[in-house]
Amino acid sequence: MFAYGIFKVIYSPLKAFKEVVEKPKYTGPILIIILFALANTGFGYVFLSKVYFDQTTPRASELDEWTEDCALWASNVGPAICSEDHVSGDYYGNRSIEFSVVNGSHIWTQLNITNHVSCLNSEGYRELSFRAKWIRTDEVGPNVTVYLFSTSSDHFYCDLTQNFTESESNVWNNLTIPLGSENERWTNSIANVHWDNIDGLGLNFTWPSVSNTTVLIDGLFFHGVFKPVIGISMGYLFNYPLIAFMQFTLQWVILGGSLYISCKIFGAKAIWKVLFPIAGFALITLLVQTIINTAAIAASPEIHYPLKALGGVPGEAEASYDHVFEQTRLLYRFMSYVEVVIGVWAAVLCGIAIRLLYGFSWIKNLLMAGLAYLAYFVVINMVLPFLL
Repeated sequence: MFAYGIFKVIYSPLKAFKEVVEKPKYTGPILIIILFALANTGFGYVFLSKVYFDQTTPRASELDEWTEDCALWASNVGPAICSEDHVSGDYYGNRSIEFSVVNGSHIWTQLNITNHVSCLNSEGYRELSFRAKWIRTDEVGPNVTVYLFSTSSDHFYCDLTQNFTESESNVWNNLTIPLGSENERWTNSIANVHWDNIDGLGLNFTWPSVSNTTVLIDGLFFHGVFKPVIGISMGYLFNYPLIAFMQFTLQWVILGGSLYISCKIFGAKAIWKVLFPIAGFALITLLVQTIINTAAIAASPEIHYPLKALGGVPGEAEASYDHVFEQTRLLYRFMSYVEVVIGVWAAVLCGIAIRLLYGFSWIKNLLMAGLAYLAYFVVINMVLPFLL
């Protein structure tokens, strides 16, 4: 029987643990660790294939570089200013772009996009997002138009005035505009302007009267293309076997220690060289749990994380994550039920092993095992979040 027949613990625990008690060795638990690491690698691959992240230009690693560099912008009111008044978040830097005019009513700004952006095919970006803040003494909202240039003069334009109708002065406004020829909000300057070659962006702010006026722009992104995490970087996958190895080893030690202490409390002679292998074999339940969770993930719909969730803006990100969680509530509820069943199963396996080791009554054995598993559960939930 190879490695004491580790799978016999699943379908014939009495026979399996009898052999473990008679000839305790670590070969079986070590093999379970290897299988657990492999199973978690499979889980990671399936999970990362189901999770889709919103792709952006500029890329997340570059933060919102278009609103970090004043040199990229031109305007009718002079050079842009890099302002420290900015939106906080994981995708956002520490500056915004500011334009100011004294006794003016019109601010026009334009960004030159050196790496052309496509918003046309299935790989093209589907949305444009940016943050805008205006500051005036008269508190009157502006008329706003956004332009996307396909050549130096050919462009699309979209009236955003309705988005600013109820906006307030000195407050960041978050705008997301759908892109593409099928969106009726956009108008072509000429008939043959193309969505697959966007090389510039303009913003036009107009007020009905003159006043000291400031406009700030931050967090400018093209986005709306979702790609699976596994397709973005295989590096994420390599973490799963490493974390699985650390997780199993830690849980093995803690469960073995809990069994040892529980046996001492109930007056039994605690034998570490037997209790430790017992704990390792009982944790084969983690392998079964991983396989079940992998199947559940594989059968579930794709999980999409939009820019609002990934951007990390306080309040906004939490609300977006809550929306994503609502879509996956049934999946995670099922996985939580599986965790409870697996925990009870592992505790029962420990009780079977203790009975074979000491010959106590079933009630006493299950009490000893239940106390040990409860202590193990408490310690694991206190320790794992900080270590993994």
